[in-house]
Amino acid sequence: MNETRLPRWETVEAGEVVDYRVFGVQRLVRRSSRTGRTGEYLVLRIPPWANVIALTPDDEVVLVEQYRHGIDIVTLEIPGGIVDPGEDPARSAARELLEETGYRGDPPELLGTVHPNPAIQDNQCTTWLVTNARRTAEPTPDEGEHLEVITVPRVEIPNLLRQGRITHSLVVAGFHWLSLREAAHRSADKFGKGHGKEAG
Repeated sequence: MNETRLPRWETVEAGEVVDYRVFGVQRLVRRSSRTGRTGEYLVLRIPPWANVIALTPDDEVVLVEQYRHGIDIVTLEIPGGIVDPGEDPARSAARELLEETGYRGDPPELLGTVHPNPAIQDNQCTTWLVTNARRTAEPTPDEGEHLEVITVPRVEIPNLLRQGRITHSLVVAGFHWLSLREAAHRSADKFGKGHGKEAG
């Protein structure tokens, strides 16, 4: 599925990246390899992001409530943030979890990667799973972050999604990655038990 029959567009001109602190904006002129048509496009140059689903020993999910300026409401999300230059995304996930919630756990396990908005953005967002998460410190969020840390039983997550309590697309994607992981584990367990029965 990695192959494509559609050719990429040719970059005819690439302008300077204008810095707007949390992202850069670059003007591009690109030509269609199929039709020869050229057009002007603006691309947001954004650092990679890392999100983390943290599960406690009691199978609760560590979540944060925070105010989002774009939609002017308080959202319910998983911890996450920008991967610093040169930083390993797994380390970033563990760092964001500790800073935003005060929780630590097992080494992060990669659940999946998405492009948040490939039409205008160039970055990726990875989602990581941290198990055995326990509160070990006080949260130390950034100065502009006002967060409320809460834990929710994992079985309640589907209801929070259906009710529209969790609406952040990257958080929804993260829980989808978690469900795919769990389905794969159930399938492997089922196969293993069946295989063992046949062998016996």
